[in-house]
Amino acid sequence: MASYSQFLTKGKEDELRSIANAIVAQGKGILAADESTGSMDKRMQSIGAENSEENRRKYRQMLFTTEGLEKHVSGVILFHETIGERFQKTDDGTSFVDVLKKKGIIPGIKVDKGVIPLAGTQGEGTTQGLDDLNARCAQYKKDGAQFAKWRCVHRISGTTPSHTALVEVAQVLARYASICQQNGLVPIVEPETLPDGEHDLARCQKITETVLSYTYRALNEHHVFLEGTLLKPNMVTAGMSAANKPSNVEIGLATVTALQRTVPVAVPGVVFLSGGQSEEDATKNLNAINQVATKKPWALTFSYGRALQASALAKWAGKDENVKDAQAILIHRAASNQLAALGKYSGDPNADATASQSLFVANHAY
Repeated sequence: MASYSQFLTKGKEDELRSIANAIVAQGKGILAADESTGSMDKRMQSIGAENSEENRRKYRQMLFTTEGLEKHVSGVILFHETIGERFQKTDDGTSFVDVLKKKGIIPGIKVDKGVIPLAGTQGEGTTQGLDDLNARCAQYKKDGAQFAKWRCVHRISGTTPSHTALVEVAQVLARYASICQQNGLVPIVEPETLPDGEHDLARCQKITETVLSYTYRALNEHHVFLEGTLLKPNMVTAGMSAANKPSNVEIGLATVTALQRTVPVAVPGVVFLSGGQSEEDATKNLNAINQVATKKPWALTFSYGRALQASALAKWAGKDENVKDAQAILIHRAASNQLAALGKYSGDPNADATASQSLFVANHAY
């Protein structure tokens, strides 16, 4: 006899499984548009625009109303001010959730409340937001969200990540995932190992394997229904300050190897974060991951924010007359990443300087 009580009905399990599988179907991926107001301030500053609620609304409207986006993007992660009838809408009064649903794109929601210092460690952190998460998830489900995202981070150094941080982050992610599933939301589990540092590829692979090992032990301890989850990890790369930069092929093999050693086959898909890579590097590395000729029992696709938006944002520049051109760039990047998720991307000889520019931000928070 099981030593725990089954907390999900078969109907709820079937719903969660169906949502998770739909998000990672046919090489499609996720547009992460869940930037906080503070992060949007940095985006707006980069184009010389004011970080006003109206400018944020117009920018998100540009993204979500892009014609044909649904051919390449299956889901969009939203921020609190963008979801529900109470919040942002298009010029004609249609809620952003309804815009996405009409396209067949699945709305999701960022539910964590940010990384805070973890006392007693050397610069490590945990993520807050559990206290009222159950009530917020219930409301977000009513507002139309079908999945959620929660980000935790680890740093690689000579002394980190510590056992304390590894356990704390894994337990927080497991508790979040369990609460989401009780409310009918597919949890995207994001234990990001930051690219800051001088570490080499092998060190990142070992740390990534350790982080994922702790994560899945905790998910199992909390009896999380893995078939109704998705994983959002970092790719295995050398640190941004490393002396030697690995090739796309080396990154692909190291990443797949780390996943093989840690991620259960019950998980439907892995949706990689871009982690400050340039748009073009994020696409090439995703392609290399999918071209590794070995066992890959999960869909391997993208959940990109900056690596989908950077060039489109620069082209938009806060001007209504640039909307169509910006949307064309967004579609191009989304289509490129869908090809990469199928292992069929051959590069972009016409990629402009923006697409090749590093998007790395030290100690990135959003």
